Amino acid sequence: MPGHPIIIGLNRMKARVYVTLKNGVLDPQGRAIHHALEGLGFSGVEDVRAGKLIELSLAEGTSDADIEAMCRKLLANTVIENFRIERIAA
Repeated sequence: MPGHPIIIGLNRMKARVYVTLKNGVLDPQGRAIHHALEGLGFSGVEDVRAGKLIELSLAEGTSDADIEAMCRKLLANTVIENFRIERIAA
């Protein structure tokens, strides 16, 4: 394709990291969302827990152990948060 470089031998993959507060940890953002939903007339929602999604573009060969280490060292506060890793096609 004109104007686009061709990169050979570079296989990419992605991982999604879902970070959520542990059960029993107060979730003020979730409570605020719940309150707002009730204010908008959505009375069927019993509870809301908010979290974050982090999507990583990774080089081929990045191991599950490497991704888990990223989570434990930076992406999640493991004292109060859980994380779940999901690999996806790039």
